[in-house]
Amino acid sequence: MKFYIATDHAGIDLKDYTVELLNEKGHEVIDLGPFSKDRVDYPDYAVKVSKSVLEDKEAQGILICGSGIGMSMAANRHHGIRAALCHDAYTAMVARGHNDANILCFGERIVGRGVAESILDAWIAGSFDGGRHTGRVEKIEAINS
Repeated sequence: MKFYIATDHAGIDLKDYTVELLNEKGHEVIDLGPFSKDRVDYPDYAVKVSKSVLEDKEAQGILICGSGIGMSMAANRHHGIRAALCHDAYTAMVARGHNDANILCFGERIVGRGVAESILDAWIAGSFDGGRHTGRVEKIEAINS
């Protein structure tokens, strides 16, 4: 699986760990930064990942900040992005299965490395269930306000 990943200054350590972990698991990871703990604005990085995922439909995105909330809000401003804030493996599984989520968000101040790994494993193992969920995802995509 191919991932575009980015963070803000509050998620650097978990981003670096996530990149390393995904590489070890054999996934392609495009790190869109930042590469230091200097203060940056999370919307700038949410835009980078969102645009990359929209252009590369087979790829997934990962956004990390202190809580994951700001990243998910900024990413979901892009039509075609379904960013899910996940705190555990179950929310990651449901986000993929029921919502066809294409960007995973989590917070370095919320989840530790072990939980992050279980979230990633559930995300990678998951796929869209379709069926009754298809119409709901289509309704999300039809929202233009």
